[in-house]
Amino acid sequence: MSDEEPSDHEFSGGQGFDDPYEGFDLDPPELDVDPGMVDPVDSRVVADTLDRRQVPTEAVDAEELLEVGIEYMRIKRFEQATDALERAAQFADGDGITQEAWTNKGAAHAEMGEFQAAIDAYREALRVDSDSEHAASAETNLAYALWQDGQSEQALEHAERAVELDPRFPQGWYNRGFFLLERGLAEDAVSCFDNAVRLGYRNADVLEEKARALEELGEDERAEELAEEAEELRGAAEEQLVEDRG
Repeated sequence: MSDEEPSDHEFSGGQGFDDPYEGFDLDPPELDVDPGMVDPVDSRVVADTLDRRQVPTEAVDAEELLEVGIEYMRIKRFEQATDALERAAQFADGDGITQEAWTNKGAAHAEMGEFQAAIDAYREALRVDSDSEHAASAETNLAYALWQDGQSEQALEHAERAVELDPRFPQGWYNRGFFLLERGLAEDAVSCFDNAVRLGYRNADVLEEKARALEELGEDERAEELAEEAEELRGAAEEQLVEDRG
C-alpha cells in the first residue's frame, strides 16, 4: 500500500467548494459563436481566432467559462478543460472566479499526469489569494502534485498549510496523514486519518492508509480489521459503479 496516491485532485464539483451555479446550459446567450467553428460542448468559449484584443472582456461571462471547464472535467475531457479554465481566468474580473479557475486547471493537468503544469496552476491560484475559501483546496492539491513530482518535503508543508487554512477540510487531513506516514510518523498520521473520518471522509483509501499506519505501530489486529473494511467498501463502490453504468 506504500505506493498508494494520497487522493485524486479536488475540483469545484467536489469537496471544498461551494456550488453557486444554477445549471449547465449548452446554449447561453452571452456569446454568439458559430457552433460549426468550435467544439459544440464548448460553444460559449471564444474561438481561437477571437483573442482578448478582439473580444471585449465585458462580452464574456467568465463564470460560464468556468462552468464549461468543470463540465469537461466531469466527463474526463481534461485537455479541453484546461483551455476553458485558462480562458475563464483570463476574462474573470474578480479574484474568486480567477482563483477557482486556476485551481481547477491544476486539477485537470494533474489528471493528465502533467504535474509541473499542475504545480504552476496551483501556485498561480495561491498568488491570487492565499487565504480565500478556495486556498485550502489549492494547497492540498499543490501538495499532491509536488509529491508526484518527487518533492515530498514541500508536499508536507503545503498539506499542513491546507489544514491550517481550513481545519474542517477532510481531504486536507487525509493528505497530511499520508505524507506524515510516508515520513515514518505513523502515530501522527493516524490522528490525521481519524480527523478526516470524523469530518465525513470515510472511504477505502483512508481506511487502507490508517491500517498501514496501525501496522507500523504494531497494532496488527486493528490494522487487519480496517483493511478488511476497506476492501468491502472498495468492492461496494465498484459494484455501484457497474450498476450506474448499466
